Amino acid sequence: MARAKIAFVSLGCDKNLVDSEVMLGLVEEEGFEIIPDESEADIVVVNSCGFIMDANQEAIDNILRIADYKSDGNLKGIIVTGCMAQRYKDEIFDSLPEVDAVVGTGDFEKIGEVIKKIADGQKQVKLITDNNNALLEENSLKRKISTLGGFAYLKIAEGCDNFCTYCTIPSLRGKYRSRTIESLVDEAKMLAQNGVREIILVAQDTSLYGIDIYGKKTLPKLLRRLSEIEDVKWIRLMYCYPENVTDELIEEIYQNSKVCHYMDMPVQHADDLILKRMGRRGTRKELESVVNKIREKMPDFCFRTTLIVGFPGETEEQFFNLVDFIKKMRFDRLGVFTYSREEGTPAFDMPNQIDEDLKQKRKDYIMEIQKNISAEKCESFVGKTLEIIVEGKTEGEDNIFCGRSYRDCYEIDGFVFFESDKEIIAGDFLCVKITGASDYDLIGVIECEFAE
Repeated sequence: MARAKIAFVSLGCDKNLVDSEVMLGLVEEEGFEIIPDESEADIVVVNSCGFIMDANQEAIDNILRIADYKSDGNLKGIIVTGCMAQRYKDEIFDSLPEVDAVVGTGDFEKIGEVIKKIADGQKQVKLITDNNNALLEENSLKRKISTLGGFAYLKIAEGCDNFCTYCTIPSLRGKYRSRTIESLVDEAKMLAQNGVREIILVAQDTSLYGIDIYGKKTLPKLLRRLSEIEDVKWIRLMYCYPENVTDELIEEIYQNSKVCHYMDMPVQHADDLILKRMGRRGTRKELESVVNKIREKMPDFCFRTTLIVGFPGETEEQFFNLVDFIKKMRFDRLGVFTYSREEGTPAFDMPNQIDEDLKQKRKDYIMEIQKNISAEKCESFVGKTLEIIVEGKTEGEDNIFCGRSYRDCYEIDGFVFFESDKEIIAGDFLCVKITGASDYDLIGVIECEFAE
């Protein structure tokens, strides 16, 4: 098959998206044509998530949908990469005969070799060797950015050593492996040269960065080095485990003008016994301490967190301990997941599994509380001026644009909406004076353009 047409479907988390972007660059380098339309593709690569069963189902639904193109279009092969491929490497061909190849989480850099085999007519190709393989530094620079709006993710480490009792990631992604500061700076420079102004740092635990290769937590040093890149304006931190947030990191955020006063800190729960059974290392007192320490130093700091309700054995009293914690800490952004019982995890066999309806009721209860907290937080910004990065024009509205402040991470947080008769480019920075607020979003008017 000469110059096969390849389409990609990237599912799951932002870390998976980075892998997809690396694969896009490698596939293009091999001489294949990348196209956006799956119906016109010769081969479709589905970069799957397999973290929880809902993610597996999403991948399966996409595979079955794409498989229709084998009879109705040009499609010759489906390649599944990512976590679901790693998790079900021994069952996937029997369960999903529509799949022609599986590639493990440590082998995605060899995607070009697999595509060639499928293009040559081979079936049931399996490439799953070692999920502890490290990304080759030169391949990170071949990455093809797929995000719009002047931002990109920078994956600073792979894998996880935390072994939370509900989580499959260590078995899917291997041990925690930091990339070198030099390789990350080189990649960030490449991103900046391609118009990226905001870099969002991601890993399973960004706050643990460097412990494996430098012998200590080195995130503050990485932040300093990244901030030296002239065209990078914002650096945003995701997935900082509270027990690994050091005084040095807090001081670096405080001193470094390019680091957003924002942190995604997944606490998961606040009852000490539940935390212990989850395999989390902190206590409620320690969680409160680190949040309060940061807020004391930076009163404008924005915290995002995630919680799990309905963990096996979670009593009503333990649930309301969590509720009390939420009311007390008043996180700016908060997401709630119902516990997902995953085979291969210690929590799968724990007694006193919680009924799904009760899990959902507990989730809804917390989200109603959080909606009110969020609305009050948003209202407090009316009359203030915020710097925003423009995301684009609102669909269906001629002159209404949206952007994100330092408080808003792409796709998971709110927007700042504003009106303009001019055509504004995604990725531009503006100053917007806030004139109104909703539960999660802000409304404002442009106060100055091209904020520095």
